[in-house]
Parts: sequence; C-alpha cells; structure tokens
Amino acid sequence: MPEYAPGTPSWVELSSPDTDAAAEFYDQLMGWSATEPGGEETGGYRMFQQGDKNIAGLMGHMQEGQPTAWATYISVADADETAAKVKAAGGGVVVEPMDVTDIGRMALFADPTGAVFGVWQPKTFTGADLVNEPNSLCWNEVLTRDADTDKVFYPAVFGWEGRPPAFEGAPKTYTVWELGGKQVGGMMQMTDDYFPAEIPPHWGVCFAVADCDGIVAKARSLGATVTNEPMDMPIGRFAGLIDPQGASFTVMQPAPTA
Repeated sequence: MPEYAPGTPSWVELSSPDTDAAAEFYDQLMGWSATEPGGEETGGYRMFQQGDKNIAGLMGHMQEGQPTAWATYISVADADETAAKVKAAGGGVVVEPMDVTDIGRMALFADPTGAVFGVWQPKTFTGADLVNEPNSLCWNEVLTRDADTDKVFYPAVFGWEGRPPAFEGAPKTYTVWELGGKQVGGMMQMTDDYFPAEIPPHWGVCFAVADCDGIVAKARSLGATVTNEPMDMPIGRFAGLIDPQGASFTVMQPAPTA
C-alpha cells in the first residue's frame, strides 16, 4: 500500500455526465472495473478498481456547468489549516473543508491562476491502492498560464520546492515539484501556440501504461480524441487523450530501466 506524506498527490477522480459510459470506456481501455454507485450520502460515488485495488474515483456531475475532468487530490494533515494557507497565498476556496462520511475530510481550491485541485485529509481511506504500475496513476501536474505566480503559491501552501527537470528534452519552462527531496508533481507553462485560449489552467493526470501506442490505438477505436500522438522523451513515451465524455488525460509508457 503506497504511503502519502502530507503534500503528496494521493487520489484522482473523474467527474463525468455519464458515469456508466465512462465506466465502460475505462474498462475497455484500462481494464478497470467500476463499483456500483454508492448511497445518497456519497452522491453515488464509484471506484475504479484494478482487481481489488482502488485506482481512482468516479462521480456524476453534481451541479450545472460542472466540467468533465480528472481532478487531483493532495494529501494533507489538516484540510482546514490548508484552506487558511490557500487564502493567505491568494488562492480561492471552491468547496469548503467537509467530512466525507468517516473516511476523510476534503476540500476543493483554485490556485491564483484558476487551476482547481483538491486536498484529502485521510482517516480510514488514505488514497490509491496502486500507483506507478501499468494502468495506474503515475504523475500529476498543474498547467498554468502564469507559472511565476504558482511558483510562489504552491510552496506557500504545501512546502514544495520547484526544480528544473533532471533529464534532457523537457520543455525549458517545465518545473518539477519536490518535497523533502522527492518528486511529487510538475508544472507546465501553457502557451497559446500549444494550448488554445479556451483551455483554462488545470491539473492534469497521467497514467502509466505498458504500451503507449497500443493504448492510443485502442482509445481512438473507442471514440476518444488523440490530442498528442505518441512521442518519445528520455523518461518514456507519452500521448495525450480526451475520453468520449470530454475529460483529458495523458498516458506514459516508462522508459526501460537499466
């Protein structure tokens, strides 16, 4: 079971207008099963699972205008204390800290550039049971049009340090977030030539896969949109996708280790 020190992304969840269609898509693409909808007190929350391991969450839209998107949650020791830090650093509160039955406490925030993220104060549920393995979460990154502002905001909230990537070929504007010497996420400066103006700042999620090209071909056959064809980088082979309901995500086939 992975351990998530405070300040480490621990969970991702998909909000979709059609959870049954989303469940079928990710089942065929990733081999995930989806649990039956939870009770009214959970808003019908579902889990994506690989075998008996929880991989990610799945929920329907709770209000009009809610985006179809993957959300990142960062583990914290105290959601209320984090809310105070977010406000002091110039961020906004989207959902005030609240208890989720007896399993934890959550909140949703927006950084000063508009990227929305969640925090999770664990009680009986700590986060994903499996990460960094094929068909599971392997990376989270904030995409923003004002990286300089976020270079101040996230360290103030989570104590992160921004470093340049340690491998060749990464965008010069890319930042790797570290906490206690460990990489916990990344940040990319959005540019108009690569990101159309209608795409807002957001947190992106990346899933590890065993065969990037095979996953892309399968996703296309299932009705997904390929935003970035497979490309090689020193750390692996990447591609960008949008699922049939409209949620974007990336996949990475890690480079072989010596």
